[in-house]
Amino acid sequence: MKFEVTILGSSSATPIFHRNPTSQILNINEKLLMIDCGEGTQQQMLRYGIKYHKIDHIFISHLHGDHFFGLIGLISSMHLNGRTKPLFLYTPKEIQEILELQFKHSGTIIKFPIEYKFTHTNKSEVILETNDLIVETIILNHRLPCTGFLFKEKQRLRKINKELAEELNVPQQFYALLKKGIDFKDSNGVNHKAEDLTLDADVPKAYAYCSDTVADGSYIEQLLEVDTLYHESTFMHDMVDRAKETFHTTSYEAAQIAKEMKVKKLLIGHFSARYRDLSPMLLEARDIFSETYLANEGETFMI
Repeated sequence: MKFEVTILGSSSATPIFHRNPTSQILNINEKLLMIDCGEGTQQQMLRYGIKYHKIDHIFISHLHGDHFFGLIGLISSMHLNGRTKPLFLYTPKEIQEILELQFKHSGTIIKFPIEYKFTHTNKSEVILETNDLIVETIILNHRLPCTGFLFKEKQRLRKINKELAEELNVPQQFYALLKKGIDFKDSNGVNHKAEDLTLDADVPKAYAYCSDTVADGSYIEQLLEVDTLYHESTFMHDMVDRAKETFHTTSYEAAQIAKEMKVKKLLIGHFSARYRDLSPMLLEARDIFSETYLANEGETFMI
């Protein structure tokens, strides 16, 4: 099952140094989900060959403009290009008012349904569940109410040991039952246990997205042993006082969290405009957690 993230934007409040405000695309088994939609997201999608008609779910972390100013334009383009299927938005409730006011004063009547799921910041909750995936919020601590998102694969059924199944002439129509743990009895009446005719399923993977937050430790239990963690790292640690003042995190702090929570891979992003060269930030994080990578725009990371 494909599970990967493509970075569309990695800057903080302003686009600078060829870096755009925050946006990411998750590809889960060829179904695309968008996380945040900063200014310029459509141009980034064009640059990296991402088709917006394939996006059905958009997750907005909070109401600072660098995380949602691209949303009005994206929805307008979907409308202009004839979209009819629903779009599902997981957002603070104020987004609905912002969008509807814009569409009202521009005389735009959106031709497809927009389904809202409003996020809350008093407790974590499941906001989406499909056959393959569960998405829950992560309650962060920022100047505005803010949530991260945890994307978790569901446990899949066991896999067929095709070589052994074919050797025993197991009908293919029985494979689904084997995966569910039902034993197979052959034509001679011999019972073959389902666990012997199947292999372990892949271990479910998880991707955690931590948008703007101060690193106060209040949210990190949800990050335990995730495969890939994206964590904002606006400043280097010599600016830790500024980070706390603005409710942001340093690269050093993000690496500490990754190490403590035993994640497999850390992506850092949301870089301040004060940094043209990001290599010192990467080195600072890697001194603590070696599997740290810059969330560079256009790069795709396997979860």
